[in-house]
This record gives sequence, structure tokens and C-alpha cells, in this order.
Amino acid sequence: MEETLTSTSSRLERNLWNLDRIAKENGGNRAFGTPGYKASSDYVLERAKTRFGPEYDTYIHEFDHLFNEVRKITLTGPDGESVETVTLIYNPGTDGSPIKAPLIDTPVDDERGSACFEDQWTGIDATGKIALLKRGSCAIADKLRLARAHGALGAILYHNLPGTPSSATLGAESFGQIVPVATVKQDVGQKWKADLASGKEVVVELFIDAVFEERRSWNVIAETKAGDPNNVVMLGAHLDSVLAGAGINDDGSGSSLLLELMTELRYYKLANKVRFAWWGAEESGLVGSLDYTASLAPEEADKIRFYFNYDMVGSPYAEYQIYVGDNEGDKVGAVKLFDYLTAAGKPAKYVNFGSSSDYVGFLELGIPSSGIFTGASATTDPCYHQACDVLANVNLDALTINAKAAANAVAEFALSLEGVPRRRTVSVNPRSRDGVRNQFVKWKRAAATAATQKSCSHAGDSTI
Repeated sequence: MEETLTSTSSRLERNLWNLDRIAKENGGNRAFGTPGYKASSDYVLERAKTRFGPEYDTYIHEFDHLFNEVRKITLTGPDGESVETVTLIYNPGTDGSPIKAPLIDTPVDDERGSACFEDQWTGIDATGKIALLKRGSCAIADKLRLARAHGALGAILYHNLPGTPSSATLGAESFGQIVPVATVKQDVGQKWKADLASGKEVVVELFIDAVFEERRSWNVIAETKAGDPNNVVMLGAHLDSVLAGAGINDDGSGSSLLLELMTELRYYKLANKVRFAWWGAEESGLVGSLDYTASLAPEEADKIRFYFNYDMVGSPYAEYQIYVGDNEGDKVGAVKLFDYLTAAGKPAKYVNFGSSSDYVGFLELGIPSSGIFTGASATTDPCYHQACDVLANVNLDALTINAKAAANAVAEFALSLEGVPRRRTVSVNPRSRDGVRNQFVKWKRAAATAATQKSCSHAGDSTI
């Protein structure tokens, strides 16, 4: 199939241009719970359902989740200066008024992670103060829970690397458990830390206007009408962005790749069905894909023979990372991506799965999986989770060759799944199926808590 994609780059770029336009017309983002996400899904549906209705069965998989938006965040330094700051997803507000308090330092432990464990807080009384924390190693929410437990009113999280800090999620389940936080650049935090070490008092003022409420979202699923319904090849990419930006590499690149593969696949005779998924609320904690995989009956999960994940496949300084895990079936699909990219002169390499993209639910089900990832570090994508993740941030050459590699893999599997084992019925992934179910219970509990509490910008919000 990849041989027919003669104008791949221009078509991929056209999709990206449209997603970038959608973000510009909707407050600068395409995040879960916003008009930008609805417009993005409408863009996919226009092609999948309206234009390609004769070839695809398309439907919406709906779910509800706790939505958070920081409407305003300000940080005033000790000399009255305005300090540049980055907010985080599920960041609590400051209850309608600023918090003005002295900073209290916490020890740096780059080996275990700073302020990650109770013993690292020994002797620290943060009562009535704002804790100064170094980012890195453990979940940020863990640091903020400990800060709250030790009496802190809020926290300043300074980045563990040079440059602008990226956004991240604190997790919906952290609602009501953590202190408000502002993320600042490394040099700012290091200066305040040095001032505290010299005996100076450093007083800062933090204000966060945040809204929390449960909102409805959805995945878009499109499946070929042709092919064996008991043998399904599935491909996924998340359609949402973070609130901080348009998300054109993360993950407009993967969404565009899926759109073009769906377009081309119409011209082929298929032995096996191919199912495309544009996931919702990935940036809020893989919510859409976990809801989908948790809803699958065992006999439906058995039908999914392989899952390919395409999240960030056009990073400006791309690496060509191919996911492979400890399921013997993973390598069968991974090698197709690897061989294509290396034959094209790209330095592809195998990497382990992590826990931060939409493959997680499929690994839990024991479904053989792979995918391509081009990097989210400061060296591969300096605009990761930032406002500058726009059309100009995408490496179109990398996206194009990855689309061709993906096309080759899905075309081969659509014709034959020879050598692909059936899914494992017992997952060996550390996140158990029960753990996923428990995560949904925590999310629901957090949403119920949020519904009983006011935030300073709550009035007048609409559900998208």
C-alpha cells in the first residue's frame, strides 16, 4: 500500500494544517472537553462517516471524565516581579484569592527523586508555607500529596532540565489530595534555593483560577466493512491535545497518519478487518483508550489480533523508536516497522513500552502490540506540551516515512496474520486489569467530589 502513497506528504500536511486551524479557531487547543476537540472529531467523522461510509462502519464510543482547566495562573516573585510559569493538568485552584507565603526548601535527591518519599520530608514543617520542589523521577502528584501532608499551602516546582518546562497531568484521581502548584524554569528555582540556603526569606504569591467538572468525551472508531470480523488489525492515535497548545505533533501527527491510511485502504481487497481509533482524553490519563479496552468482552478482545499505536510520529528532531514488549507476538509486527525504516536509511531502534500512551489497555489484555514514537524529550521535541506545538513543529519527512512504514505493516497484516499468536489471556504487564478498573473508580470518586465543590470560574461553563 505504501507504494501508492505518492503524494503522502502533501496530504499529511493538509490534515495537520486543518487541525492547526481548528486549534486557532478554538482558543489555541484541541483538548478533551473543549470545542477544539469536538471540531477535531468532526473533521475525522466527515471523512470516515460521510465520505467513506460505503467502505467503513464508524461510530462514537462515549465516556465521561473529570475536566480541569486553569483559567489563570500568576506567580509573583520576592521582588514583586512577574515570574513565567507553566500550569499542570488537574492543578487545583487557590480558592478565589492568592496565596502569599514564604518558601520552604526541600532536599534534592536525584537518585531516588526529590521530595518523593516520606523520609525525605523528615524535619520539614511546611505549615503556612509554599514548598520549593525539584521536578523529576516520581509522579509530581506524589510530591504534592506529601507537601500537603506536611502543611504546605502550595508548591513551586522547578524544572529538572534547562529550557521551558513542559506541561503534565497530575491525574484526575489527585483531586482534593494535593496543593496548588506553579512550575518554573530551572534557573528560577535554583536561585530561590540558593537564597534560602543563605538564610534569606523568599516570599512569593501564587494565584490559580481553576475549574473542575465532569464532561462527556468520546473516541472515534472506524472499521472496514470488508475482511474477517474474527481477525481484526487495530491502529490508534489520540486526537486530543493538551490545553497549553494545538498538539500538532502530539498527536496531530498520528491522527493524520491514520486518516491517510484509512483513505488508501479503501482500494484494497482485505482478508482481515482493519479498525482505526482516534482516542479521546489521552492527555488526561489515557482515558478514552482505557475505557474502550475495559469495555471489551473477552470474545471481542480475542478478535483484535494486533494493535499499532502512533503517538508523536513527526517530532522535529526525530528518533525512530519501535515499541516491543515481552509478548512474543509484539515482535511480529514490530519487525515490519523496523525493517521498513532501516531499509529507508533511518536509524530505527527497538524500545520497551512505557505506561504513558494508548497501548497500555491493549497490553493489559495480552494483545500483541507495537508502534512508532519519535520522541518527546527536549532534544527531540522542544515544543512538547507547549503552545509552540503547531504546524511548523512537525518534521514532515519523518512523518511521511513513518506513514509509509505503517502502511506497509497494516497492508501485510490485512492480507495475512500468519505468525501472529493469539492474545495472552493473562497479562504480565505491571498494571493489572483490576488496576485499570480501580483507576476508573478513583476517577469517578474525584468527579463526584468536584461536583460538590465550587471553583472561582465554575459558573457558566458548558459541557462539550
